[in-house]
Amino acid sequence: MGWEALEQWGADVARIEPLAGGVANDVWSVRVNRRLAVGRLGATSDPDLAWETGLLQHLDREGLTVPVPIPTADGRLFADGVVVMSYVEGGPPQTAADWRRVADTLHRLHRVTRGWPQRPGWRSSTDLLHAETGTKIDLGAMPPEGVARCRAAWARLVGRQTCVVHGNPANPGNIRMTAGRVALIDWDESHVDVPDLDLVLRHNAAGLDDAAHDVAAQASAAWEAAVCWGDAYAVKRLADVRAV
Repeated sequence: MGWEALEQWGADVARIEPLAGGVANDVWSVRVNRRLAVGRLGATSDPDLAWETGLLQHLDREGLTVPVPIPTADGRLFADGVVVMSYVEGGPPQTAADWRRVADTLHRLHRVTRGWPQRPGWRSSTDLLHAETGTKIDLGAMPPEGVARCRAAWARLVGRQTCVVHGNPANPGNIRMTAGRVALIDWDESHVDVPDLDLVLRHNAAGLDDAAHDVAAQASAAWEAAVCWGDAYAVKRLADVRAV
């Protein structure tokens, strides 16, 4: 089933126009009961969608601004691969001060998700020191020397506390800011990992010292290389990871 599943949100529902930014999913602005919202259709499993929608509800209860799942007419948070979420107004961060506000929001995310269970099928960066695969990652597809470099970067994270990471907060398109709040959108890459992966931001907005920034930047570059392996961007990111 495709977008026809949208009918499960009631009679007053319609797609309006496609939205930029959807890669793994088809993302549209939609109208639900005269309310502007965002609909997303993908091939994600039900356990994965349950994890993501449950996380977003938790973050909303904790006072973070995120897209909140809108239930179907019978109360489900997703149906046949479709999720409908509240539309979040705002624009991307523009200044160093804006990025510091983003960093503060990420720190809040990390605090309120300590001990959160891992996203079904995913692995953390330190899990991949011993595992070969996890959702979008297949280390067997990478050159052995590249895997060794990535694992050396991730090994520096061993022993650190884990939490939910957004996964791509350095992309300004995933931030919606107003004068009063910072919202994080597009949670496709979120999973449980070491928070350092979220903190390589413009202007070093998280205030990391040189050593901490190096650890985070190397681990983040290794993660992006592994997740995206097979395209030119992944090759570029792997080149940023120091040789062992």
